[in-house]
Amino acid sequence: MVLCTGSIAYDYILTFKGRFKDHILLDKTHILNLSFLVDDLQKRRGGVAGNYAYNLALLGHPAAVLATAGHDAAEYRDWLMSKGVDCRGLRLLDGEMSATGFTTTDMDDNQLTGYYGGAMWRAATLGLDDGPEQVDAVIIGPNDPGAMKRLVSECRGRGVPFVFDPAHQLPMMEGADVTDSTNGAWIVIGNDYELELIQERTKRDTQGLLELSAIVVTTLGRHGSRITTRDGSVEVPAAPARLEADPTGAGDAYRAGLVAGLLGGLPLGEAGRVASLAATYAIEHVGTIEHSYTRDEFCARHLDAFGFEVSEKLWIGRH
Repeated sequence: MVLCTGSIAYDYILTFKGRFKDHILLDKTHILNLSFLVDDLQKRRGGVAGNYAYNLALLGHPAAVLATAGHDAAEYRDWLMSKGVDCRGLRLLDGEMSATGFTTTDMDDNQLTGYYGGAMWRAATLGLDDGPEQVDAVIIGPNDPGAMKRLVSECRGRGVPFVFDPAHQLPMMEGADVTDSTNGAWIVIGNDYELELIQERTKRDTQGLLELSAIVVTTLGRHGSRITTRDGSVEVPAAPARLEADPTGAGDAYRAGLVAGLLGGLPLGEAGRVASLAATYAIEHVGTIEHSYTRDEFCARHLDAFGFEVSEKLWIGRH
């Protein structure tokens, strides 16, 4: 079982049928004041903990959530449970609202996001003992910084493999905390911008990060991803999308696919392709967890995308 931590949130997805760059005057950035008339608005379930868990469940991998949410998330909890996700570690707090994100995406897939933490800021009250007893790995996603720090310490102390995925919380983390969180990590992951921030905060390049962690993964959007270990790097292609509806949530789907593949015993390149295809399914729908597929559908599409069948190891012992 994989324990998924981070936010349980509601996302408001706004689509702007234009390009941000056409509205930003470089010589006026000191008085930046922009408004965009958006063409579409969707409210969706989201938050990284829910996103990771749902995508793991789609791949038949047991998943659990450890998070704090508001009183408004009861239906979200029930929905996750209906998908087979263990929610014993999900605490709904009276008098609090769930975390809420507002993301505007332009025609170049650039995004502007505002995020209200809400009940997420109470996440440090939870630790590993508040979730299932036996876990194979923990994904430590963007969350209250105190919660992330606590989970890193508990995972390292108990020898539980953990994925460090700080994402949009990086600006709130001190350099020493980012360095500490990579120390002993199974996987350190981020997009190319986030990895550059991690390197800046830790004052370590990729090889320096690999002195502290086992695997460093850089996601590159349409250009695929790069999985690096002390033995070298593997370049993973992106799985072709039938429709590019919304990139929000693709990264979380990728992380779930990668963890499922690696825990299933797949080689790095094959696990990366599972992750890549999982991400592409997310891209094809507005919202982070509106997509779905069966095992047969995933296998057929994997063959079509990459020219070989996904390993049976991914599914052994799973529904």
